[in-house]
Amino acid sequence: MTFFYIFGAVAVIASLLVIAQRNPIYSVLLLIASFGALSGLYVLLDAPFVAVTQIIVYAGAIMVLFLFVVMLLNAPHEETEHDEKAHPLRRSGPMRFGAVLAAALVVELVWALTRAGGEGTAFPDAAVMSVRTIGRALFTEYAFPFEVTSILILVAMVGAVVLAKKHADT
Repeated sequence: MTFFYIFGAVAVIASLLVIAQRNPIYSVLLLIASFGALSGLYVLLDAPFVAVTQIIVYAGAIMVLFLFVVMLLNAPHEETEHDEKAHPLRRSGPMRFGAVLAAALVVELVWALTRAGGEGTAFPDAAVMSVRTIGRALFTEYAFPFEVTSILILVAMVGAVVLAKKHADT
């Protein structure tokens, strides 16, 4: 139970620091730390395949891609307090939208934590699969969506490079 609290605290604190950072590089690195803590939580739930997948796919591939794009585009720091004071109405729309989304999240969390019942176990036996079964289903039944996803990620990378190149040329 101690490891659960440690991994949970690291995940929550790293996630909060992701949105509190002014430097986008630090935000990406903190998001990797959050993914690592989530992977530890998956191990505690006896889901080692999901934990390894979390590390390989998210912390390994997706976050490296994010870091590459942030460094490629040379994203600047956030606006300073002087900029926000000079243009106070410019941020009011996104701030209100964020407040509405935060309120919706709180309502959803309260509903999820207070709803009653369900099954006696966390996972029914039919939902538990071996790695072999998951791999077979992924590369036979779901091969087309898997390949479409990889092409979509490739197109996003090429688009980021093209946009960065046009920005550097001008």
